[in-house]
Amino acid sequence: MAAPERVPSGPPSIRARNFVVGFLIVCVIAAWTGDLLLSRLIPDHPAVFIALNSRNRNLVLATGLLDPWTFYGIAFVRLLVSDPLFYILGRWYGDAGVRWMERKSPSFGGMLRQAEQWFGKAAYPLVAIAPNNFICLFAGASGMGVAGFFAVNAIGTIVRLYLLRVVGGIFADPLKDVTNWIGDHRLIVFAISATLLALTIISERRASGGSEVSQLRRLDDEIAEANRSPEPEER
Repeated sequence: MAAPERVPSGPPSIRARNFVVGFLIVCVIAAWTGDLLLSRLIPDHPAVFIALNSRNRNLVLATGLLDPWTFYGIAFVRLLVSDPLFYILGRWYGDAGVRWMERKSPSFGGMLRQAEQWFGKAAYPLVAIAPNNFICLFAGASGMGVAGFFAVNAIGTIVRLYLLRVVGGIFADPLKDVTNWIGDHRLIVFAISATLLALTIISERRASGGSEVSQLRRLDDEIAEANRSPEPEER
């Protein structure tokens, strides 16, 4: 039986809404920049690289090039930058925000609905283990307490970084070979990175009618449309 729908509060002001959306757009552009400049950043500026884009694969690749304080400090902050923002969107928009997320990621719609069902049964473990954009949005939409969300998210992030650091240590030699190869073939790697980034953006536009940045810019219109749309049937 589905839980009663929480009444969303909506943004307290246009300024607050613009700040959250604007910061999320900055995060997206930073991640794109990190992907694009991989060939320059990972050999020479690994700290900047993980500050721009802290995907697991990037963290593993960079961990051997950084001392523990730099790795944990930068990666911890970068990973926790966007999570609270999606949590806030969930608090503001409730179930309409969840439907917006499903609409903007149609290829993952079934997976998102399954994750939402799991969230209802194991909210705190999911936030700790997999605090991605979807899970953080679910946390806010479900009414999870602010203190509980931040505590579980922070603890899960620390454990995640420790495990990535361990993996990076185990595979230190192969990873060093990879970073050396990237440094020796910068032009080729840049061309590959640029192509993959372009294909990703084109794929997003075809799947959901716009890139991640354009979807965030149209957030109010898309939330309103999601409010008018019927909820997807459970399977």
